Amino acid sequence: MGKVCLKFAYALFASLVLCGCATVTETVSRLFKDKEPPMPAEFVASYFDGPRVRKGVALIVQVSTISQQPVTMQVQVDQKGDIILPHLLREPVPCDGLTLDALKERLVKEYAVYYKQPQVMVTFAPFDMKSGSVSPWGTVTVLGEVVSPGPVNVPSTMDLTVTKVLRDAGGMKPFADKRNVQVTRCDKDGKQTKYIVNIDEIGKDGRIDKDMTLCAGDVVWVPETWY
Repeated sequence: MGKVCLKFAYALFASLVLCGCATVTETVSRLFKDKEPPMPAEFVASYFDGPRVRKGVALIVQVSTISQQPVTMQVQVDQKGDIILPHLLREPVPCDGLTLDALKERLVKEYAVYYKQPQVMVTFAPFDMKSGSVSPWGTVTVLGEVVSPGPVNVPSTMDLTVTKVLRDAGGMKPFADKRNVQVTRCDKDGKQTKYIVNIDEIGKDGRIDKDMTLCAGDVVWVPETWY
């Protein structure tokens, strides 16, 4: 019986190697499913595509030409997904959902109407909740028994966990139910999935593996305890 199992293991390993890395990852994921919920495709893709221009994001735009010194401007994407660049362009420029490279190409075309061989640089401005700007990586909404409910920016490291988001929301109130913090995640098809995170288990028992990693669009609800 032991030899049969050993042969099966060798055969499985060989098939994984022959099928390539992608197949290995998929097969291993099927055999050993993570306890933590999987990340949506758009969250994973952001590691490769980079962050996107979003409504509320602050941008730093630098424009120069052969004959003119660089002009640096900081603008914020409005709720229509547009930016208006003072002194240079009068018409709003749609940019919601674009990467920085795509926005740069669009601005070069816009400025080429006014200037010869314009040079454009676009970067994300530093963001924080006090300034009112939004992270290009999105936000997580925190509601319920927290000191400062509302959106919390996802950092560029994309390592925002439940305990971190509660800290950024000012912490939990005295009567918050720490054992039943609810996370609601909505996939691209609109299907909602709910998860329960036990903050007491993470803190008192040191189970940091239970500290769920969040992604843009998640909603964290801290209920009130009834006892």
